[in-house]
Amino acid sequence: MVFVDLIKEMAQRKNATPAQVALAWILARKPWIVPIPGTTKVDRLVENLGAVSLQLNTAELQELTDASAKIKMSGARYGESNAKLIDR
Repeated sequence: MVFVDLIKEMAQRKNATPAQVALAWILARKPWIVPIPGTTKVDRLVENLGAVSLQLNTAELQELTDASAKIKMSGARYGESNAKLIDR
């Protein structure tokens, strides 16, 4: 299953949005991380704040963690023009 599809499916099971599941997973993994999702719409802000009250059980957390571990990362972190601006 593709990671995004897993998040969507879990969101349906939890009666939540995919964004809420993703944010809840990040918060559960590292409680000291403060995700700052950007938005210009109040309804999206309210949606994102709903992630705080979304509870993921141990099996759900493990399912997301296992699926994310299968993602192959490739490519540079920054595009060439942005990389030139680092450590100047």
